Amino acid sequence: MTTLDTPTTSFLTPLNLSHAVDGIVTLHGENCRVHAARGIHQCAVLWRDSDGDASAFAQFCLDHFAATPEDRTKLLDRLETVLEQVRGHLYEMRRNLRRWSDLVGDSLPETDSAFATFDPAPDLSEQFYDQKIAFITLLNFEKSTLDDMLTKGSEWDAARWAEARIAGSFGPRIPKKVADLARDLHFKSYHWVSNFHVPVGTMTDTTGRRWFESDRALLAHWLIREEMKGGYNDPDGLHKQRALSWVMGRHIDGTLPLAIMDRTSTEDWNPATNTIGGADPGPVLDLVRYEHWMNNVRIARALDEHHPDHPSAIDRKFGLEREIPEQEVEQLLVDLLAAPVREDLAALVSKRLGRPLEAHDIYFDDLFETRDADEMNAEVSRLCRDEVEFQAKLPEILRGLGWPEDDAEFLGSRVRVEIARGSGHAMRPQLAEYGAWLRTNRLKDQLGWDGFDTGMHELGHNLEQLCSTFFVPRTALRGVPNTACTEAFAFLYQSLAKRALGIEDAAEAERAYHEETIASMLMACQIAGPSLVELRTWRWIYEAGDACTPEGIRENLLRNAREVWAEFFQAHFGDDPYHILGAYQHMLGHPLYLPDYAIGRTISHQIRSHMQGKDLAAETKRICSIGRVTPDAWMRSAVGGPLSATPLIDDTAAALRILD
Repeated sequence: MTTLDTPTTSFLTPLNLSHAVDGIVTLHGENCRVHAARGIHQCAVLWRDSDGDASAFAQFCLDHFAATPEDRTKLLDRLETVLEQVRGHLYEMRRNLRRWSDLVGDSLPETDSAFATFDPAPDLSEQFYDQKIAFITLLNFEKSTLDDMLTKGSEWDAARWAEARIAGSFGPRIPKKVADLARDLHFKSYHWVSNFHVPVGTMTDTTGRRWFESDRALLAHWLIREEMKGGYNDPDGLHKQRALSWVMGRHIDGTLPLAIMDRTSTEDWNPATNTIGGADPGPVLDLVRYEHWMNNVRIARALDEHHPDHPSAIDRKFGLEREIPEQEVEQLLVDLLAAPVREDLAALVSKRLGRPLEAHDIYFDDLFETRDADEMNAEVSRLCRDEVEFQAKLPEILRGLGWPEDDAEFLGSRVRVEIARGSGHAMRPQLAEYGAWLRTNRLKDQLGWDGFDTGMHELGHNLEQLCSTFFVPRTALRGVPNTACTEAFAFLYQSLAKRALGIEDAAEAERAYHEETIASMLMACQIAGPSLVELRTWRWIYEAGDACTPEGIRENLLRNAREVWAEFFQAHFGDDPYHILGAYQHMLGHPLYLPDYAIGRTISHQIRSHMQGKDLAAETKRICSIGRVTPDAWMRSAVGGPLSATPLIDDTAAALRILD
């Protein structure tokens, strides 16, 4: 912690701060000195001339210092209530303002965008400071560093964790113009990602075959990837997969033809050669994707100078949001990718496919079941035809998974199902009186397997969200440590989708566990590759500084994709002409989020392994009620050990032996 000798504002000198401390000590006693000095410093580094002069600062500290444990307890309780009400109602307002942009339905594109970007409290953070709520908090409760939480957190009770979380919620004072810029640029990137569909109605494979109806378009990268995976169910699907791999590659490097994107061409488009009607395709998208990435760089740069303790997007993502050190996350990714068992996994995949592996085979994870799409869609329809029936059936689904009647009804009835324009998503209740929202996709005339499978993933999020809202020990501890922890429950419940449909009996459960272990390892490694690519690209962005350009981002993304592929994938999957590790649109819509999926797969397996022979519902409720401590503390409480790739790697090797 910076000492009182450190200058703060233009008029708060070290002498002023010492006088403020002495004033509190005179009023409340010498035993308050350390507490007062810490709180006064925390306030002083954020106090501005507009907040009052030195005399006003000293008076503020005298007026709002909670000198006794009883007063601190009262203050903590009040702050929990205030923050819940303010942030909760604003969250619900913002969610509703975005619904026309986010959900399937009629569209007024420009107007809907205006509603989506409207913020009823754009300067909320500053208002917390202007109206002194933030300063009251920082005067009385210590902001804890990640190191403090990792080394001391195991000794803290719920109240001490609540203090840390409330104090930590008041970060730097971000100027309104910076906050406005960040919000606007993020929305532009997110909106572009959510609506970036590649028309494939004229796409042909190398034999000249068209695979889709004339008006079909696929959301990049998600639906392109799902169509690639769907090719495994077609005897001729390899040609489709190769063509779609080139579509994805064109999306990554910017060579998608404009004539395809704006649907002005009806001639055959061969993405492998990138020709239309056998001729040059004309103008291409070029740098559009990386111009949106550059928007995220602009946001990061605008925020960097206001976060002196976390002066980069990387620092903030790992140190503030994820709360796992960057080096630990990178090592986890490398441990997964470098595991010797991957050679055996690749051999198994190759054996199942009956051919040498190709780059797109990194997406293949359905090793042990080959039900076709129509059969799976029919299974879903027997339970629920559409999203309305799916929502109504949620309590029944939970009962079928072992949840007791009261919990199944309580939790299932608090989930609202909606159909998203983009990918699936889950939104937690920020106020106890509100429910959770589950967003999934659907086919034209039915929910379908993909919509149900995505729905089960999002239901896992919702169960975590609801349990960590209603059953945690303190309001300030609602939630889980970071997004990787909630992804763990999303993956866990997604793995139960077939059981929820009643097409996996108890006798199959043990085999399914081993199969899911293998699938989890495959998926963790698949996402670990893009995670490393994105992390290395962001490191280059900061190394480049002002020399960073959209062209440079593209160049380095492609280079990193090649290098990570060569190090961890080429030996098993052969050459990759598509730069497939650079496909994920999360890189634009949710920068540096990707590692959470690999971490989530790892955590999910540790939790699944822990739950073997235990009550799924009871353990879900217990673990999700731990509260928002650090991931390390959460994992140790949840499963009795730290986050580690070793259990997944070792159990994958064991599963291969058992299922051989």
